[in-house]
Amino acid sequence: MEKEKTMDSKEVEKVTKKETYIAKEDERRHSSAHIVAFICGLLALLGHLFWYIALPTGIIAIIFGAKSAKKTASKLGKAGLILGIIGLAAMVFAYVTILALRVVYWYY
Repeated sequence: MEKEKTMDSKEVEKVTKKETYIAKEDERRHSSAHIVAFICGLLALLGHLFWYIALPTGIIAIIFGAKSAKKTASKLGKAGLILGIIGLAAMVFAYVTILALRVVYWYY
């Protein structure tokens, strides 16, 4: 009779990590949330002067970026999340600056 080979904890951990990586890669191939997040984040950043472009695309980029970063650990999803946040922040900064300049111009 042959002896059954038992795996120690390091081998079990290595196999588990490999299975997790394969599952995430498979899910990443079938999910397009990270691509949507990146494109919407880029649109939010480039169109930050137009609130009707930056607001919806920035929100979509943040939602899909957070979803894909959490679910698949996608770097493109994280980039989309960051671009969405920066695009929304730039939009808010631009409109607050415009409002402040109008108020200053109104009083002088």
